[in-house]
Amino acid sequence: MDDVRYEAPESPDAASSLLAEAGGGGKVFAGGTDVMVQIHAELIDPGVIVDIKNVPGTQEISESDGAYTFGAATAGMVLMDHEGFSSTWPGVIDGVALIGSIQVKGRASVGGNVCNASPAADSTPAMIAAGAICNIVGPGGERTAPVEDIVTGPGKTSLADGEFIMSFSMPKRPAHSGDAYLRLTPRTEMDIAVVGAGVNITLDDDGTCTAARVSLGAVAPTPLLVADAAAALIGTKVDDAALTKMGEACSAACNPISDKRGTKEYRIKTAAVIGRRAAEIALERAREN
Repeated sequence: MDDVRYEAPESPDAASSLLAEAGGGGKVFAGGTDVMVQIHAELIDPGVIVDIKNVPGTQEISESDGAYTFGAATAGMVLMDHEGFSSTWPGVIDGVALIGSIQVKGRASVGGNVCNASPAADSTPAMIAAGAICNIVGPGGERTAPVEDIVTGPGKTSLADGEFIMSFSMPKRPAHSGDAYLRLTPRTEMDIAVVGAGVNITLDDDGTCTAARVSLGAVAPTPLLVADAAAALIGTKVDDAALTKMGEACSAACNPISDKRGTKEYRIKTAAVIGRRAAEIALERAREN
């Protein structure tokens, strides 16, 4: 393995320039919990590591009229300990809380979890269900993209050379809305999801679902936004029939592999169960709001 150069730029442009100059040989360092493991395991050999934590906005959490923005390098524990964010987006916190141990979450970030592009990442389906938007900086300036457009395959993203995610923007939370994320794992702690499901629901005053987003992880090469599952809930009281139809849509959307954690058939079947259970938690939270 060649020597790795470490840089800690203090502006978005400087960070982008370093990554662009490195072409595909640059790696963003947000929390480092994936990058450092991959370097030590000789899975990657980056020419330069660009630590973005000194770039203003990459570790901040802000709120404006109920809408939150948080930096892509914000540590998971910082998000979890932020009372306003965690109470507004409990489903996102469900996903963040599952990123490794407490020690790992003290470093690991949502930006890193998304851009590591694992099909089984826990925060990514939760963020997709929440409707989160990525604020991206690159050689061509700034642009935005929904989280569901970032991961293009295992270990691959839609970010061009020189681009990195600066922060995530969360929409203002409507009244009577709630979100949740659940996963199925062989072990209860620190394992990789066999199936993950994020659900975000909004109700009207009568308890009818007016909006929904459903996302699945670990059941396809990329995290999925399942429009048919959301459509099964919208316009209903989220009753048993609607939840059953939603579960069927979750299973129908799956395109998984078989591995040591579960067979393809098992993933397809349990996607309906985990999706339904996440929806039930999201529904309960929506009713409480």
